[in-house]
Amino acid sequence: MLRKIGFIGLGTVGKHMAANLTKASYELTVFDTNQGAVNDLVALGAKGAASAAEAAKGRDLVIAIVPDDNELVSMVFGSEGVLAGIDAGTILADMGSHPLDVTMKVAEEAVRKKVLYLDAPVWGNKDHAVNGLMTIITGGDPALVGRCQEPFSYFGLNVIHVGQVGDATKMKFIVNLVQAELVQVLAEGLVFGDKMGFSADKILEVLDTRGVASPLFHQKGRSMARGDFSRSLALKYVNDQLHTVMNAARLVGLNLPAAEAASKVYEQAVEAGWGEEDFSAVIKVLRK
Repeated sequence: MLRKIGFIGLGTVGKHMAANLTKASYELTVFDTNQGAVNDLVALGAKGAASAAEAAKGRDLVIAIVPDDNELVSMVFGSEGVLAGIDAGTILADMGSHPLDVTMKVAEEAVRKKVLYLDAPVWGNKDHAVNGLMTIITGGDPALVGRCQEPFSYFGLNVIHVGQVGDATKMKFIVNLVQAELVQVLAEGLVFGDKMGFSADKILEVLDTRGVASPLFHQKGRSMARGDFSRSLALKYVNDQLHTVMNAARLVGLNLPAAEAASKVYEQAVEAGWGEEDFSAVIKVLRK
């Protein structure tokens, strides 16, 4: 049984995933560079750690969800990082979204330390995390996935195993690509429709009825219509993810013209200062 869990990374979704674990009888230790986020989890019953290494020490399972590659270097590889504190035989579930070479570097170092590595990026936004509805894409030993099913069930609705270490990271590239492009396409449709005299509500009523209907369109379309860009998934991270996707595509000799076009719009949004807002704020570029 996995009873002692370390959780590193209490960002937009991570803090809610960790909060759901406090509802169970796990011995949860948390760390983030944002002390306020740590304090919030301590108030729910978790134990705060002074470093990622401390949070990982003596645990049965360590969950790391660090979205920024620069922060990943210190929080995973640094002298006070996860790999400096984690014990041999511990499961390390890496739930962040990284370039493939970074995933493989973490995996190789974990193997060197005799740590059981699971490539397990999560897909979902803040609301999914709050309600325990995240999707967890896994790559690695299926037996490790089985051992993690119970703790994962407190924040994830779907656990989908797609292959070996690295395969889950690759699958997340596809998710990130499609998600970013869909929201960009929706933004264009709403702005185009507005110019032709239709309200956003009427456009969404039509789109919700048949072939292009999707939960993403429904949710993001209405937040765009309200002008509510409260952060559920940060625009700056979607922009970074698109760059990662395009780099991965180039490595396999593939050109992604729609991704290239969408990336330029997301970049403009970041340059305009909207990177900390939800990625649906990309519509602001089109409205300028």
